[in-house]
Amino acid sequence: MISMREVLETNDMIEKENLDVRTITLGISLTDCIDPDVKTLCEKIRSKIRKTARDLVRVGNDIELEFGIPIVNKRISVTPIGLIGASACRTPEDFAEIAKTMDRTAEEIGVNFIGGYSAIVSKGMTAADRLLIRSIPQALSQTGRVMSSINTGSSQTGINMDAVRLMGDIILETARATADRDSIGCTKLVILCNAPDDNPFMAGAFHGVSETDAVINVGVSGPGVMRTALEKVRGESFEVLCETIKRTAAKVTRVGQLVAKEASKRLGVPFGIVDLSLAPTPAIGDSVADVLHEIGVEYAGAPGTTAALALLNDQVKQGGVMAADYVGGLSGAFIPVSEDQGMIDSVNAGALTMEKLEAMTCVCSVGLDMIAIPGDTKATTIAGILADEMAIGMINQKTTAVRVIPVAGKGVGDNAEFGGLLGHAPIMPVNTFDCSAFVNRGGRIPRPIHSFKN
Repeated sequence: MISMREVLETNDMIEKENLDVRTITLGISLTDCIDPDVKTLCEKIRSKIRKTARDLVRVGNDIELEFGIPIVNKRISVTPIGLIGASACRTPEDFAEIAKTMDRTAEEIGVNFIGGYSAIVSKGMTAADRLLIRSIPQALSQTGRVMSSINTGSSQTGINMDAVRLMGDIILETARATADRDSIGCTKLVILCNAPDDNPFMAGAFHGVSETDAVINVGVSGPGVMRTALEKVRGESFEVLCETIKRTAAKVTRVGQLVAKEASKRLGVPFGIVDLSLAPTPAIGDSVADVLHEIGVEYAGAPGTTAALALLNDQVKQGGVMAADYVGGLSGAFIPVSEDQGMIDSVNAGALTMEKLEAMTCVCSVGLDMIAIPGDTKATTIAGILADEMAIGMINQKTTAVRVIPVAGKGVGDNAEFGGLLGHAPIMPVNTFDCSAFVNRGGRIPRPIHSFKN
């Protein structure tokens, strides 16, 4: 049992160090909504989400007030729509109607985001998958709360390069469709390798087909708490450093466990997992880059950064796993640029480049996240960036992702403004040497030899 005394011990963390529960995400299966008629399908989706999630925001607010724990977002994830819409949708516009239904329903319920406008195409694409992918620019330009993810690779199947190449075009089309808002549509679109079924964080969240009918997943956060704890052990050995990270991660995770269990009980929905990820915000003092600085690097991107991030990631997991019944999702440290003021400062100082970020993704939770790039970047170059990140995930048997924003009409030296948790970002240069002959080959990069474990 988690005692109230343990909760009270976190008061300073909440009041002074930006500790929060970043999200309560209610996963909902839509498999029982499948219908051959688009209009009927949309009505079933709306009804199922409203029925299952009608009390989500109220329960989240009640827990927040009773325990004094900030819960930043209440979110929903659904079964990948590429599966749900397959029997009804004949055009990209049909899929876009589902996105609009999801958006209206999320607004009615009062949640911040709804994820699952997704397709799993790591080995191949069905006709429905292609239609959903083609609909993404329209869907994300005409909705405000819908989040989209496409899984293009896995350690078990390899990398679907046809999908990777197509997503290069789709990212550019989405950027142009939302050009009047600094191409904000691309902030709601992520391309993944080894996407987990139980991730509560957007934009990659969807309700996996291996899940039960509904489930509560919680994502905790605490870069500010971690930074403050590490300030007290400056100059100490790695042993002391690691022990401090583990102890701090355990305290943060216990808060997430409490919220998850309470939400599960009050909603009558099974508890799924706690995601241990250190997720930053644009707020000063709530930065993963600042934690890396406290570990000992001048700026994120300096020599030693990848090692420091590897240490942080592993120790966070070691501490968190002991404090929660079930751990899942991504769990580790996020390094988004636009959502982390310390990362932005590192870019502006010249310490952090795309290449260094790619190296860091080998040892952290996700990948190249929330990075603004020039609007005139070629689709083949974007596809090459995607392929590189998918390869890191495939070979290392970990989740990797890319969320890049080619900001229409802007170039290096300019700044993109997204607002809220999405923050702002300097436009970063990309390597412009050509990779089109590679990404245009077509077909699939085979799975690595170490995946043959049957």
